[in-house]
Amino acid sequence: MSRRIKRMNPKPRSRDERDDARPLKARSAKKAGPRPGGKPGGKPPRFAGERAERRAPERAERRPAKAAQDRPAPEKPVEALLPTKVQTVIVTADENNMRVDRFLEARFPGLSFSHIQRVVRKGELRVDGKRVDSKDRLEEGQSVRIPPLKLDAPKVVGELSEAAQKTLKALKEMTIWEDDDVLVLNKPAGLAVQGGSGMTRHIDQMLEVMRDAKGQKPRLVHRIDRETSGCLLIAKTRFAASHLTGAFRSRSARKVYWALVPGLPKPKQGRISTFLAKEESEDDTIMRIAQHGDEGASHAVTYYAVVETAGNKLTWVSLKPVTGRTHQLRAHMAHIGHPIIGDPKYFNIENWELPGGLQNRLHLLARRIVIPHPRGGVIDATAPLPPHMQQSWNLLGLDASRFDPIENAPEE
Repeated sequence: MSRRIKRMNPKPRSRDERDDARPLKARSAKKAGPRPGGKPGGKPPRFAGERAERRAPERAERRPAKAAQDRPAPEKPVEALLPTKVQTVIVTADENNMRVDRFLEARFPGLSFSHIQRVVRKGELRVDGKRVDSKDRLEEGQSVRIPPLKLDAPKVVGELSEAAQKTLKALKEMTIWEDDDVLVLNKPAGLAVQGGSGMTRHIDQMLEVMRDAKGQKPRLVHRIDRETSGCLLIAKTRFAASHLTGAFRSRSARKVYWALVPGLPKPKQGRISTFLAKEESEDDTIMRIAQHGDEGASHAVTYYAVVETAGNKLTWVSLKPVTGRTHQLRAHMAHIGHPIIGDPKYFNIENWELPGGLQNRLHLLARRIVIPHPRGGVIDATAPLPPHMQQSWNLLGLDASRFDPIENAPEE
């Protein structure tokens, strides 16, 4: 089994070149407090865009006005006709490159997530006569066979029930960035993004309370593991969903994660490049290191950087995934001998004892997401340490405002 770790050596650029290379941040309509950044007269801010914004605030203020001029006409409502028999539809230009599950959700508002997954898994839905996966993407002109569907009772737009009001309040408390198109949540550890066997509460289900007058609910743009806390990007409109998913595919979205690991990774900054393949059993799913050409193997690349150490026993690392494979960061850190503290699937160091005072929970935070806004400017959201990680940082004397060296990781 091979592993490749290369020491990062990015090409030096002048300060002006760095500033010109990064877009200014668009300001959100709603933010939950200031983001951590550089201190006056002290350490530099973590991203060059923050320096540019301070030097040219008037340019950042003008961006929203320009974005409003480019706003497309409101979407026409999609009529949800209950198919009582098999029907065949053609993928339109507006539906080009949509995922199969999103296609069904858009065509039939109110169709439950579990029902969509079931008709796709059983092969009742076909594209050009072939079975597909719910994550497969459609192309304009393709023929889609849709079986009879059972729609949930239509959502009545009006006063929310007491339970729905509590759910909406919980979502608002998680919100760290929001405007008319985009929502960024600080997902707590332990709350799943999507449903699974025996799971009754998850983010996708909670978003039901945010359906609009056309029956459309906010859409998940990406996912993070159940025990991982931090930034989760949500599209509130179909227009935003299309642009944001495109940004992930083109890798113009930057994600930064923080983790606590045993030992001291060497070199202190590096690149992990492997192939990963999924192994599934009745009780569990795990990603294993694979070889090129193995069935189901996908290439995965992660950059890492040591931020601060607590002696030589524990290290705070910052991680930047270039690809987005399942459990990628957890599998990669275990692969180089530094599995993430509290990881029940990948922590594989025998006879290793957790230092006193630290909770045996996954120490992985989706710290920051920076992605182009669908209407211009940049979405830039940062999540604070969750309580169990904040406790560990306090006990170990780690400074969460410290400069993050992952800024220098290449943008592949």
